[in-house]
Amino acid sequence: MPRFLFLITLFAAFLGASVVERAPWPQGESFLHFLEQHDIPQSLYWDLDKEDKELCEEIRAGVPYYTMYDDNRTTIEQVLIPLNEELQIHLKRRDGAYSFEMIPVAYKEFTEAFAIPIERSPYQDIIAATNNRALAYAFVDAFKNSFDFTRLRKGDMLAVVYREKLRLGRTYGTPVIEAAMIERRKKPHYLFRFNDRYYDEKGREVEGFLFRKPVNHVRITSRFTLRRYHPVLKRYRAHLGVDFGGRTGTPVMAAADGRVSFAGRLGGYGNVIKIRHRDGLLTLYAHLHKFRRGIRRGKYVKKGQVIGYIGSTGMSTGPHLHFGLYKNGRPLNPLGVIKVTKKTIYGKTRKKFLKYASQMKETLQEAVDTNATPTRMEDLSQAMMPSMQETRIGG
Repeated sequence: MPRFLFLITLFAAFLGASVVERAPWPQGESFLHFLEQHDIPQSLYWDLDKEDKELCEEIRAGVPYYTMYDDNRTTIEQVLIPLNEELQIHLKRRDGAYSFEMIPVAYKEFTEAFAIPIERSPYQDIIAATNNRALAYAFVDAFKNSFDFTRLRKGDMLAVVYREKLRLGRTYGTPVIEAAMIERRKKPHYLFRFNDRYYDEKGREVEGFLFRKPVNHVRITSRFTLRRYHPVLKRYRAHLGVDFGGRTGTPVMAAADGRVSFAGRLGGYGNVIKIRHRDGLLTLYAHLHKFRRGIRRGKYVKKGQVIGYIGSTGMSTGPHLHFGLYKNGRPLNPLGVIKVTKKTIYGKTRKKFLKYASQMKETLQEAVDTNATPTRMEDLSQAMMPSMQETRIGG
Protein backbone atom coordinates (compact mmCIF):
# COMPACT_ATOMS: atom_id res chain seq x y z
CA MET A 1 0.00 0.00 0.00
CA PRO A 2 1.42 3.46 -0.84
CA ARG A 3 2.58 5.36 2.28
CA PHE A 4 0.12 8.21 1.67
CA LEU A 5 -2.85 5.84 1.67
CA PHE A 6 -1.44 3.92 4.61
CA LEU A 7 -1.27 7.07 6.75
CA ILE A 8 -4.84 8.04 5.85
CA THR A 9 -5.97 4.53 6.81
CA LEU A 10 -4.07 4.75 10.09
CA PHE A 11 -5.64 8.11 10.94
CA ALA A 12 -9.12 6.83 10.13
CA ALA A 13 -8.54 3.70 12.19
CA PHE A 14 -7.76 5.78 15.26
CA LEU A 15 -10.75 8.07 14.83
CA GLY A 16 -13.10 5.16 14.20
CA ALA A 17 -11.75 2.73 16.78
CA SER A 18 -14.09 1.58 19.53
CA VAL A 19 -11.52 2.12 22.29
CA VAL A 20 -8.81 4.77 21.97
CA GLU A 21 -7.06 5.90 25.12
CA ARG A 22 -5.17 9.20 25.43
CA ALA A 23 -2.76 9.45 28.35
CA PRO A 24 0.35 11.41 29.40
CA TRP A 25 3.64 9.53 29.24
CA PRO A 26 4.54 8.74 32.90
CA GLN A 27 7.46 10.45 34.59
CA GLY A 28 10.52 8.20 34.56
CA GLU A 29 8.93 5.64 32.21
CA SER A 30 11.28 4.00 29.71
CA PHE A 31 10.20 2.56 26.38
CA LEU A 32 11.47 -0.87 27.46
CA HIS A 33 9.39 -0.75 30.63
CA PHE A 34 6.34 0.30 28.60
CA LEU A 35 6.74 -2.78 26.40
CA GLU A 36 7.12 -5.04 29.44
CA GLN A 37 4.09 -3.56 31.22
CA HIS A 38 1.87 -4.16 28.18
CA ASP A 39 3.16 -7.64 27.28
CA ILE A 40 4.71 -6.41 24.04
CA PRO A 41 7.96 -8.23 23.15
CA GLN A 42 11.03 -6.29 24.29
CA SER A 43 12.83 -7.60 21.21
CA LEU A 44 11.15 -4.71 19.37
CA TYR A 45 13.63 -2.45 21.18
CA TRP A 46 16.69 -4.69 21.13
CA ASP A 47 16.36 -5.26 17.38
CA LEU A 48 16.57 -1.50 16.66
CA ASP A 49 19.74 0.16 15.39
CA LYS A 50 21.62 2.55 17.67
CA GLU A 51 19.98 5.72 16.30
CA ASP A 52 16.47 4.42 16.93
CA LYS A 53 17.46 3.15 20.38
CA GLU A 54 18.69 6.65 21.20
CA LEU A 55 15.41 8.15 20.02
CA CYS A 56 13.51 5.86 22.39
CA GLU A 57 15.26 7.72 25.23
CA GLU A 58 13.73 10.97 23.97
CA ILE A 59 10.12 10.22 24.94
CA ARG A 60 9.22 13.18 27.14
CA ALA A 61 7.30 12.81 30.39
CA GLY A 62 3.81 14.28 30.08
CA VAL A 63 3.58 14.07 26.28
CA PRO A 64 0.16 12.69 25.27
CA TYR A 65 0.30 9.30 23.54
CA TYR A 66 -2.54 7.23 22.08
CA THR A 67 -3.33 3.55 22.54
CA MET A 68 -5.89 1.74 20.38
CA TYR A 69 -7.40 -1.47 21.84
CA ASP A 70 -9.58 -4.17 20.35
CA ASP A 71 -13.32 -4.15 21.08
CA ASN A 72 -12.85 -6.12 24.30
CA ARG A 73 -10.08 -3.81 25.51
CA THR A 74 -7.87 -6.83 26.10
CA THR A 75 -5.33 -6.42 23.32
CA ILE A 76 -3.39 -3.38 22.14
CA GLU A 77 -3.76 -2.98 18.39
CA GLN A 78 -1.76 0.21 17.84
CA VAL A 79 0.22 2.79 19.82
CA LEU A 80 1.35 6.29 18.80
CA ILE A 81 4.08 7.90 20.95
CA PRO A 82 5.40 11.33 19.85
CA LEU A 83 9.16 11.83 20.03
CA ASN A 84 8.94 15.47 18.99
CA GLU A 85 6.50 17.66 17.08
CA GLU A 86 7.29 15.98 13.77
CA LEU A 87 8.00 12.30 14.41
CA GLN A 88 6.40 9.51 16.45
CA ILE A 89 6.78 5.84 17.29
CA HIS A 90 4.11 3.62 15.77
CA LEU A 91 3.55 0.15 17.22
CA LYS A 92 1.11 -2.04 15.32
CA ARG A 93 -0.21 -5.56 15.89
CA ARG A 94 -0.87 -7.72 12.84
CA ASP A 95 -1.35 -11.49 12.73
CA GLY A 96 -0.44 -11.75 16.41
CA ALA A 97 2.94 -9.96 16.07
CA TYR A 98 3.96 -6.36 16.72
CA SER A 99 5.98 -4.10 14.44
CA PHE A 100 7.89 -0.88 15.18
CA GLU A 101 8.37 2.10 12.88
CA MET A 102 8.85 5.87 12.95
CA ILE A 103 6.20 7.87 11.10
CA PRO A 104 5.39 11.59 10.77
CA VAL A 105 3.01 13.10 13.30
CA ALA A 106 -0.33 13.99 11.70
CA TYR A 107 -1.47 17.52 12.44
CA LYS A 108 -3.34 20.41 10.94
CA GLU A 109 -1.91 23.89 11.15
CA PHE A 110 -3.46 27.35 11.12
CA THR A 111 -2.24 30.95 11.40
CA GLU A 112 -4.23 33.63 13.19
CA ALA A 113 -3.81 37.35 13.93
CA PHE A 114 -5.50 39.23 16.76
CA ALA A 115 -5.19 42.38 18.86
CA ILE A 116 -6.25 43.02 22.45
CA PRO A 117 -5.92 45.93 24.87
CA ILE A 118 -3.72 45.61 27.94
CA GLU A 119 -5.78 45.29 31.12
CA ARG A 120 -3.34 43.62 33.54
CA SER A 121 -0.34 42.15 31.72
CA PRO A 122 0.30 40.55 28.31
CA TYR A 123 0.51 37.09 29.89
CA GLN A 124 -2.73 37.39 31.86
CA ASP A 125 -4.60 39.16 29.08
CA ILE A 126 -3.69 36.59 26.40
CA ILE A 127 -4.83 33.78 28.72
CA ALA A 128 -8.08 35.61 29.42
CA ALA A 129 -8.70 36.11 25.69
CA THR A 130 -7.62 32.68 24.41
CA ASN A 131 -7.46 30.27 27.38
CA ASN A 132 -4.11 29.28 25.87
CA ARG A 133 -1.29 29.41 28.43
CA ALA A 134 1.27 28.10 25.95
CA LEU A 135 0.53 30.99 23.59
CA ALA A 136 0.78 33.52 26.43
CA TYR A 137 4.13 32.09 27.49
CA ALA A 138 5.43 32.08 23.89
CA PHE A 139 4.52 35.77 23.50
CA VAL A 140 6.22 36.85 26.72
CA ASP A 141 9.23 34.64 26.02
CA ALA A 142 9.73 36.16 22.56
CA PHE A 143 9.82 39.71 23.98
CA LYS A 144 11.73 39.04 27.18
CA ASN A 145 15.09 40.32 25.90
CA SER A 146 13.80 43.44 24.15
CA PHE A 147 10.91 44.94 26.13
CA ASP A 148 10.17 45.78 29.77
CA PHE A 149 6.58 44.70 30.45
CA THR A 150 6.49 46.62 33.74
CA ARG A 151 6.33 49.84 31.72
CA LEU A 152 2.97 48.95 30.19
CA ARG A 153 -0.19 50.70 31.31
CA LYS A 154 -3.88 49.83 31.06
CA GLY A 155 -5.13 50.76 27.61
CA ASP A 156 -1.88 49.97 25.80
CA MET A 157 -2.25 47.47 22.97
CA LEU A 158 -0.71 44.23 21.80
CA ALA A 159 -1.11 42.42 18.48
CA VAL A 160 0.22 39.05 17.41
CA VAL A 161 0.42 36.74 14.40
CA TYR A 162 0.93 33.17 15.57
CA ARG A 163 0.93 29.65 14.21
CA GLU A 164 -0.66 26.71 16.05
CA LYS A 165 -1.01 22.99 15.40
CA LEU A 166 -3.99 20.72 16.02
CA ARG A 167 -3.69 16.96 16.44
CA LEU A 168 -6.83 14.84 16.72
CA GLY A 169 -8.87 17.91 17.64
CA ARG A 170 -6.47 19.22 20.33
CA THR A 171 -3.75 21.86 20.31
CA TYR A 172 -0.39 20.21 19.78
CA GLY A 173 3.19 21.28 20.32
CA THR A 174 4.37 24.82 20.97
CA PRO A 175 2.67 27.87 19.41
CA VAL A 176 5.04 29.89 17.21
CA ILE A 177 4.98 33.70 17.35
CA GLU A 178 5.53 34.84 13.74
CA ALA A 179 5.21 38.58 14.42
CA ALA A 180 4.10 40.70 17.34
CA MET A 181 3.64 44.31 18.39
CA ILE A 182 3.35 46.01 21.75
CA GLU A 183 2.07 49.57 21.64
CA ARG A 184 3.07 51.63 24.68
CA ARG A 185 1.66 55.15 24.81
CA LYS A 186 0.90 54.97 21.08
CA LYS A 187 4.50 53.96 20.23
CA PRO A 188 4.73 50.48 18.62
CA HIS A 189 7.53 48.00 19.39
CA TYR A 190 7.79 45.19 16.84
CA LEU A 191 9.17 41.68 16.79
CA PHE A 192 9.52 39.43 13.71
CA ARG A 193 10.49 35.78 13.39
CA PHE A 194 12.81 35.34 10.42
CA ASN A 195 14.92 32.26 9.66
CA ASP A 196 13.93 30.87 13.08
CA ARG A 197 15.32 33.89 14.97
CA TYR A 198 13.64 37.03 16.38
CA TYR A 199 14.52 40.54 15.14
CA ASP A 200 13.27 44.08 15.70
CA GLU A 201 12.01 46.18 12.79
CA LYS A 202 15.56 47.32 11.95
CA GLY A 203 16.79 43.75 11.57
CA ARG A 204 18.66 43.56 14.87
CA GLU A 205 18.52 40.24 16.66
CA VAL A 206 16.75 40.53 20.01
CA GLU A 207 17.40 37.14 21.56
CA GLY A 208 20.03 36.73 24.25
CA PHE A 209 22.65 33.99 23.90
CA LEU A 210 24.46 32.24 26.71
CA PHE A 211 25.82 29.03 25.19
CA ARG A 212 29.30 28.00 24.11
CA LYS A 213 30.44 24.92 22.22
CA PRO A 214 30.89 22.07 24.75
CA VAL A 215 34.09 20.73 23.12
CA ASN A 216 37.10 22.31 21.43
CA HIS A 217 38.90 21.33 18.23
CA VAL A 218 36.54 18.53 17.20
CA ARG A 219 34.48 17.90 14.08
CA ILE A 220 30.71 17.67 13.70
CA THR A 221 29.78 14.13 12.63
CA SER A 222 25.98 14.36 12.73
CA ARG A 223 23.67 17.37 12.71
CA PHE A 224 20.26 18.08 14.24
CA THR A 225 17.03 17.11 12.48
CA LEU A 226 13.50 16.58 13.79
CA ARG A 227 12.47 14.42 10.85
CA ARG A 228 13.88 13.28 7.54
CA TYR A 229 13.08 10.45 5.17
CA HIS A 230 16.12 8.27 4.52
CA PRO A 231 16.17 7.57 0.76
CA VAL A 232 18.19 4.36 1.13
CA LEU A 233 16.61 2.87 4.26
CA LYS A 234 13.15 3.97 3.06
CA ARG A 235 12.08 5.11 6.52
CA TYR A 236 11.99 8.18 8.71
CA ARG A 237 14.89 9.13 10.98
CA ALA A 238 15.57 11.92 13.46
CA HIS A 239 18.58 13.16 15.38
CA LEU A 240 17.68 15.43 18.29
CA GLY A 241 21.12 16.87 18.89
CA VAL A 242 24.57 17.39 17.41
CA ASP A 243 27.35 14.79 17.48
CA PHE A 244 30.95 15.91 17.89
CA GLY A 245 33.53 13.28 17.01
CA GLY A 246 36.68 13.18 19.11
CA ARG A 247 39.15 10.99 20.93
CA THR A 248 38.20 9.20 24.13
CA GLY A 249 39.11 11.41 27.06
CA THR A 250 38.62 14.74 25.26
CA PRO A 251 37.26 17.22 27.88
CA VAL A 252 33.57 18.13 27.69
CA MET A 253 32.55 21.52 29.11
CA ALA A 254 29.27 22.94 30.36
CA ALA A 255 27.74 25.05 27.58
CA ALA A 256 26.33 27.53 30.11
CA ASP A 257 25.93 28.17 33.81
CA GLY A 258 23.45 25.82 35.44
CA ARG A 259 22.74 23.04 37.88
CA VAL A 260 23.27 19.33 37.18
CA SER A 261 19.88 17.60 37.19
CA PHE A 262 21.12 14.13 36.19
CA ALA A 263 24.45 12.31 36.08
CA GLY A 264 24.32 8.57 35.41
CA ARG A 265 23.43 5.88 32.88
CA LEU A 266 20.54 6.47 30.50
CA GLY A 267 19.82 3.55 28.16
CA GLY A 268 21.20 3.99 24.66
CA TYR A 269 22.82 7.28 25.63
CA GLY A 270 25.22 5.57 28.04
CA ASN A 271 26.82 7.92 30.59
CA VAL A 272 24.81 11.15 30.56
CA ILE A 273 24.93 14.53 32.24
CA LYS A 274 21.93 16.88 32.11
CA ILE A 275 22.24 20.52 33.18
CA ARG A 276 19.30 22.86 33.82
CA HIS A 277 19.75 26.51 32.86
CA ARG A 278 17.59 29.61 33.09
CA ASP A 279 14.46 30.19 30.99
CA GLY A 280 13.46 26.51 30.92
CA LEU A 281 16.61 25.44 29.03
CA LEU A 282 18.39 22.12 29.50
CA THR A 283 21.53 20.68 27.92
CA LEU A 284 22.34 16.97 27.58
CA TYR A 285 25.81 15.42 27.19
CA ALA A 286 25.75 11.73 26.21
CA HIS A 287 28.08 8.74 25.58
CA LEU A 288 30.61 10.13 28.07
CA HIS A 289 33.61 8.00 28.98
CA LYS A 290 33.38 9.22 32.56
CA PHE A 291 32.31 12.20 34.64
CA ARG A 292 34.71 14.68 36.14
CA ARG A 293 35.18 14.10 39.85
CA GLY A 294 32.55 15.89 41.91
CA ILE A 295 29.95 16.13 39.12
CA ARG A 296 26.68 14.88 40.56
CA ARG A 297 23.03 15.83 40.76
CA GLY A 298 22.55 19.23 42.39
CA LYS A 299 26.07 20.46 41.57
CA TYR A 300 26.21 24.04 40.21
CA VAL A 301 28.55 24.42 37.23
CA LYS A 302 29.86 27.43 35.34
CA LYS A 303 30.02 27.91 31.59
CA GLY A 304 33.25 26.37 30.27
CA GLN A 305 33.78 24.16 33.33
CA VAL A 306 34.89 20.60 32.49
CA ILE A 307 32.14 18.17 33.48
CA GLY A 308 33.18 14.94 31.76
CA TYR A 309 35.10 13.33 28.91
CA ILE A 310 34.19 12.07 25.43
CA GLY A 311 33.57 8.33 25.29
CA SER A 312 31.61 5.60 23.55
CA THR A 313 29.24 4.32 26.23
CA GLY A 314 25.72 3.18 25.46
CA MET A 315 24.65 2.50 21.87
CA SER A 316 27.67 4.07 20.20
CA THR A 317 29.88 2.88 17.35
CA GLY A 318 32.79 5.13 18.29
CA PRO A 319 33.90 7.90 20.66
CA HIS A 320 31.85 11.08 20.31
CA LEU A 321 29.75 13.55 22.26
CA HIS A 322 26.01 13.72 21.61
CA PHE A 323 25.01 17.25 22.64
CA GLY A 324 21.31 18.03 23.05
CA LEU A 325 19.49 21.26 23.85
CA TYR A 326 15.90 21.51 25.08
CA LYS A 327 13.55 24.33 26.01
CA ASN A 328 10.66 23.28 28.23
CA GLY A 329 11.23 19.74 26.98
CA ARG A 330 11.18 20.69 23.30
CA PRO A 331 14.36 19.78 21.36
CA LEU A 332 16.16 22.70 19.70
CA ASN A 333 19.04 22.82 17.25
CA PRO A 334 22.10 23.53 19.42
CA LEU A 335 24.01 25.04 16.51
CA GLY A 336 21.37 27.78 16.30
CA VAL A 337 22.16 29.12 19.77
CA ILE A 338 25.87 28.54 20.26
CA LYS A 339 26.67 32.23 19.92
CA VAL A 340 27.92 34.94 22.24
CA THR A 341 26.87 38.14 20.45
CA LYS A 342 23.73 39.49 18.84
CA LYS A 343 23.79 40.02 15.10
CA THR A 344 22.22 42.32 12.57
CA ILE A 345 20.97 41.22 9.13
CA TYR A 346 22.91 42.66 6.18
CA GLY A 347 22.95 42.50 2.39
CA LYS A 348 20.40 40.60 0.31
CA THR A 349 19.07 38.85 3.39
CA ARG A 350 18.28 42.25 4.92
CA LYS A 351 16.21 43.22 1.86
CA LYS A 352 14.21 40.02 2.19
CA PHE A 353 13.73 40.64 5.90
CA LEU A 354 12.53 44.24 5.42
CA LYS A 355 10.01 43.11 2.80
CA TYR A 356 8.75 40.38 5.12
CA ALA A 357 8.61 42.76 8.10
CA SER A 358 6.60 45.27 6.07
CA GLN A 359 4.04 42.60 5.16
CA MET A 360 3.77 41.47 8.76
CA LYS A 361 3.35 45.07 9.95
CA GLU A 362 0.35 45.41 7.66
CA THR A 363 -1.17 42.22 9.08
CA LEU A 364 -0.62 43.40 12.65
CA GLN A 365 -2.06 46.85 11.90
CA GLU A 366 -5.12 45.31 10.26
CA ALA A 367 -5.69 43.25 13.41
CA VAL A 368 -5.56 46.46 15.47
CA ASP A 369 -7.80 48.43 13.10
CA THR A 370 -10.46 45.71 12.99
CA ASN A 371 -10.20 44.76 16.69
CA ALA A 372 -9.58 41.17 15.57
CA THR A 373 -10.41 38.82 18.42
CA PRO A 374 -8.64 35.48 18.92
CA THR A 375 -10.26 32.09 18.77
CA ARG A 376 -10.38 30.52 22.22
CA MET A 377 -8.50 27.26 22.59
CA GLU A 378 -11.61 25.21 23.37
CA ASP A 379 -13.22 26.43 20.12
CA LEU A 380 -10.27 25.76 17.82
CA SER A 381 -11.23 22.28 16.62
CA GLN A 382 -14.78 23.39 15.77
CA ALA A 383 -14.19 26.93 14.45
CA MET A 384 -10.89 26.45 12.65
CA MET A 385 -11.03 22.91 11.22
CA PRO A 386 -13.04 23.78 8.06
CA SER A 387 -10.57 26.45 6.94
CA MET A 388 -7.29 25.01 8.13
CA GLN A 389 -4.49 24.02 5.80
CA GLU A 390 -3.68 20.33 6.16
CA THR A 391 0.09 19.97 6.45
CA ARG A 392 0.46 16.37 7.68
CA ILE A 393 -1.64 13.25 7.19
CA GLY A 394 -1.18 10.34 9.57
CA GLY A 395 -1.98 9.09 13.03
